[in-house]
Amino acid sequence: MAIDDLLDEHEQGERVRAWLRKNLPGILAGLIVGIAAIWGLRQWQERGLARQQEAHAAYSQAIARLQAGEEDAGAALAGQEGLYASLGALQLAKAQVEAGKPEDAIATLRGIKADPALQPVVRQRLAQLLVATGKPQEALDVLGEDADAVALELRGDALVAAGKAEQARAEYQRALAGLDAEAPARRRVELKLQEAGGQLPETAGSI
Repeated sequence: MAIDDLLDEHEQGERVRAWLRKNLPGILAGLIVGIAAIWGLRQWQERGLARQQEAHAAYSQAIARLQAGEEDAGAALAGQEGLYASLGALQLAKAQVEAGKPEDAIATLRGIKADPALQPVVRQRLAQLLVATGKPQEALDVLGEDADAVALELRGDALVAAGKAEQARAEYQRALAGLDAEAPARRRVELKLQEAGGQLPETAGSI
């Protein structure tokens, strides 16, 4: 092997070592971050699974209490958080209403920390129950500033129950404005508007 070749190999080796000295810390840092991210994702998935299992167990316990005729069936779900807990609370509340216990259903829905994705649904179901049990002002408070068609319809229902027909008509009209002409709920809201003494918008068609 020629001296020139040895020098070339030596020079190449020096270049490799220099490159490693410059870049190795960054490579190691990247590996550490990657490993930490994988570990963190795994921990997050495990915590999510644990929460799901906990929520399912709480729901099963609540249903068992309801079937046993206990008054505090919803206590098992009290304070639960997350999507599965919210779904469980909605299902339990439905079962409580079917069992003739609307007040228990109200307590169940009030007692959970609803998942953000289901908060509007929980509020609307709670408002519906409050109207049905003679608490229209509480229903209005629960609905707050919600402005989708379902919330507006429920607000109209609460105002009718509170003896405020004129305000109820305004809410039903707002609800109709947010519904497509072929929406299944449209006919129902139209009837409620008429029962409250209102006139259908021209775009709503004739009865």
